[in-house]
Amino acid sequence: MIGLTAAPTTSTAQVPNSAIQNTSLVGLFSNNQRRTICPCPCSFTSCSVKHSYLLRSVCNPIKAMAAQETAVETQFVPKPGSQSSSSGNKKQALISLSDKRDLALLGDGLQSLGYTIVSTGGTASSLESAGVSVTKVEELTSFPEMLDGRIKTLHPNVHGGILARRDQKHHMEALNEHGIGTFDVVVVNLYPFYDKVTSSKEIEFEDGIENIDIGGPAMIRAAAKNHKDVLVVVDSQDYPELLEFLKGNQNDQQFRRKLAWKAFQHVASYDAAVAEWLWKQTSEDKFPPSLTVPMSLKSSLRYGENPHQKAAFYVDKSLAEVNGGGIATAIQHHGKEMSYNNYLDADAAWNCVAEFRNPTCVVVKHTNPCGVASRDDILEAYRLAVRADPVSAFGGIVAFNVEVDEALAREIREFRSPTDNETRMFYEIVVAPKYTKKGLEILRGKSKTLRILEAKKNEKGKLSLRQVGGGWLSQESDDLTPEDIQFNCVSEKSPQESELRDAEFAWLCVKHVKSNAIVIAKNNCMLGMGSGQPNRRESLRIAMRKAGDEVKGAALASDAFFPFAWNDAVEEACESGIGVIAEPGGSIRDGDAIDCCNKYGASLLFTNVRHFRH
Repeated sequence: MIGLTAAPTTSTAQVPNSAIQNTSLVGLFSNNQRRTICPCPCSFTSCSVKHSYLLRSVCNPIKAMAAQETAVETQFVPKPGSQSSSSGNKKQALISLSDKRDLALLGDGLQSLGYTIVSTGGTASSLESAGVSVTKVEELTSFPEMLDGRIKTLHPNVHGGILARRDQKHHMEALNEHGIGTFDVVVVNLYPFYDKVTSSKEIEFEDGIENIDIGGPAMIRAAAKNHKDVLVVVDSQDYPELLEFLKGNQNDQQFRRKLAWKAFQHVASYDAAVAEWLWKQTSEDKFPPSLTVPMSLKSSLRYGENPHQKAAFYVDKSLAEVNGGGIATAIQHHGKEMSYNNYLDADAAWNCVAEFRNPTCVVVKHTNPCGVASRDDILEAYRLAVRADPVSAFGGIVAFNVEVDEALAREIREFRSPTDNETRMFYEIVVAPKYTKKGLEILRGKSKTLRILEAKKNEKGKLSLRQVGGGWLSQESDDLTPEDIQFNCVSEKSPQESELRDAEFAWLCVKHVKSNAIVIAKNNCMLGMGSGQPNRRESLRIAMRKAGDEVKGAALASDAFFPFAWNDAVEEACESGIGVIAEPGGSIRDGDAIDCCNKYGASLLFTNVRHFRH
């Protein structure tokens, strides 16, 4: 799990170990640590973490003397059998879990290795039910669980045994003085906050607050910080490796560091979820002043965009992405492992096809849709999408917004390239919302390498992140569809109903094409597109060349306004026979575009919405 974090910077003063000379608990913990682990409201220096405190938190104030101040403390008398001296050979493991998966395996394994197991609440009960001997944490602290479970482990007898450094004499002397034993293993996971706030059932604010874990992160962080002496585990998948490590009586610091890293990452991701949820409860601003994005490694990739670049793929674990759909959470039913470029292309194809209401096929090459068609008959839509640019479609990604059944799967498998009517079309990926059992079986027979993905539609309203050198850009997703805007006719000639439908179709296509982008379409079918050119006129010429003779009477959509009309893109389009043009408008020369369309008898629609895509 990794996280992209944007946060205000802070500075922390460091106190050298040489400055710590006191062998009492005051010398063992920093001020912040003392406040965290001591439930007493007074200062730690005046708090008697002794027998009397353990019974009822009795605090002895510091008495001022004429020449000096002396802290009055009651001598500590440990509870018989409550916890071994740190100087003994007793091995102890602390276990406190919300997710009790494989708990019996862990408990049995530790017990067979001679560990005394200290545990809390439900975890202790589960261990006892599994036949594992348990010392309950309140036997160590001589203090009951209180405040509805908010305080169970926040106590020096727990944190002292975790944080004490075995190689520091004064740490061990402090433990001996107060009868505190060390913990060698700490196994903790946290309250299910993430699951609670992302469940289908909406929860009350107070319920969310009560599911924020406090004691768990404190123990995890303490053990991870002291990983040289304490093994910390937050994932049940690590139990077998932990037990094997302990059986071998090893001292592999790299293994310890790996567990410590995982522990800190676990807490960081947990805190990121809490922060994200709390911000949404606090503000309607989509861009908080600091931002952490937790991510989980899904797969290591063979390489990046090019073979000399190493790469990996991560899944966004933000609350906003839960059940949010998209390629990252797609199910791969068949084929080779996904590559870096496969993910980019599949994402582009899926985002495009999912925006269409009618049965639609989209073919993508290098993230640009080279063929798009909508028909009631999805087989016809598929054929038309490929024919739009069969050369580009070969080796591309084909996406559908309807179920792939037996008939469609057979057509995908057997369809010949329109370039020679002999060569079977080859694709890297097929992506659809679902497949029938027979459809999936037939597609699997097309190629061993064909990647078959089943994806859910992306939810609207997401934020997108994009990296630039030294920073990240964040913006709302471009969710507008033709139903969300007005196509305002500004020319003398108004488009016919069929022409308006063609303009809307072309406009929906062009938002998915890299700028400068031009799309020419007719009868709900892309005829040609020009993408990524430094000037709009070149994109227009590419699109018209692909459309050929079919350009006459077709609709043209542009992702941005035309800066010039006469002897430029607008006039060329009109001269070629384009029937209707849809563009945002907003140029200081919009009047020229209108006059040009009026001269040639074309309709001109302003959308007042730009669709740049870089």
